[in-house]
Amino acid sequence: MNNTLTKFTVGTVFIHSLIFCLPFLLLITNFGVGLCSAGFLVVALYHWRRATPALLPHVTEIRGVLIAFGVFLLVALVIAAMPDGRARNLEKPFRMLVSASAMLTVLVCRPSRKALWWGLIASAFAGAAFIAYQRWGLGLERPGGLINAITFGDLMLCMGLLCLAATLDFSGRAAVWPGLGALAGLIGSIATGTRGGWVAILLSMLLLVRYGHVLRGSLRKGLALLGLGLLVSTYFIPQTGARDRFDQGISDVRQYVDGEQQYTNVGVRIELWRTALHVIERHPLMGASERDVRQQLEHMVETGQSRAFVLEFEHFHNDILQQLVYGGVIGLLAWLATLVVPFLFFLRQMRNPAVAAPALAGMLLTLSYFSFGLTEVIFWSTRAAMFYALMLFVLIGFCLAGKPAVAAARTGP
Repeated sequence: MNNTLTKFTVGTVFIHSLIFCLPFLLLITNFGVGLCSAGFLVVALYHWRRATPALLPHVTEIRGVLIAFGVFLLVALVIAAMPDGRARNLEKPFRMLVSASAMLTVLVCRPSRKALWWGLIASAFAGAAFIAYQRWGLGLERPGGLINAITFGDLMLCMGLLCLAATLDFSGRAAVWPGLGALAGLIGSIATGTRGGWVAILLSMLLLVRYGHVLRGSLRKGLALLGLGLLVSTYFIPQTGARDRFDQGISDVRQYVDGEQQYTNVGVRIELWRTALHVIERHPLMGASERDVRQQLEHMVETGQSRAFVLEFEHFHNDILQQLVYGGVIGLLAWLATLVVPFLFFLRQMRNPAVAAPALAGMLLTLSYFSFGLTEVIFWSTRAAMFYALMLFVLIGFCLAGKPAVAAARTGP
């Protein structure tokens, strides 16, 4: 009896710690995502006898998502097997599919959703403090924590949006904690000077307007309006640098159109996008190998079709173009499926009020990553790609667990 109770207690603490650490360790360590990924896999393998019966009732609901990630890996295998293909490009698609172990862990162990929400809140606070210290303490103009400023800012914003969804699982005044986490995520993103996240904010606001009824209570709606007000106010506060970044973006576009200085943040992106379109024209179906792309870029620079600085960048600063260049239309569709199919899954889950919080968080997650990819290759970072997959499957697990998960969340810490 005592041994059973001890195992239950230790196991429960471990699972909840694993769920908590997934978001919490993302921005403040270099090993957090890898550690959590391994943890979910070990737990899923340890409980493999219970995993199958736990998943079988949900196969119909989840098969589309699993097929999407499986096809994404299959397309990567085909591209890697082609001449000049590289096996190293299989790592992220493979690890993203294996991240389904996080879903199995949630289904088998039934942890409290509060463990995830508190992890997000803690991560938003820690990330905001870290980046604020770099920005205003050390005087760095574009701080990025342990990674680059753009990725850090995007992930901070994503954390904030997920915290906003988490308010649905907190009753009464307790909802102020995820609300403050949402504000911390927004502040952290602003401190990095990242502009690409602004698109995600606009699209997320449209989504929240559509499902604003789930943000029941004046406190939650007030926090959402406060976040929007904070975003607008940053334009008028010189210390945030938001106005300078906005004005710089407009100036960069004008200079590029006028044919003047093109080596600016926006000018570089426009030139990379224009160059990518020329490469795509030659390999529209299956894309080109890294060697072929490099040769084409060098040829375009030599013939004056592109600026020399395009050779300095590792990617094209746009996820859609990146997929088209190296995977063609087939690769693009496979990648889009890993965003669209999960989004549709979460959209269907919104019909069940019991899982509104993880369902809304899932939609915000997929929408955010799509938005980030419009001006950056967010999936270029293994850390960002794995966080997307792990968080996605954790949220799916909570949605599938349904009412038992909600009961656990309401009585959790």
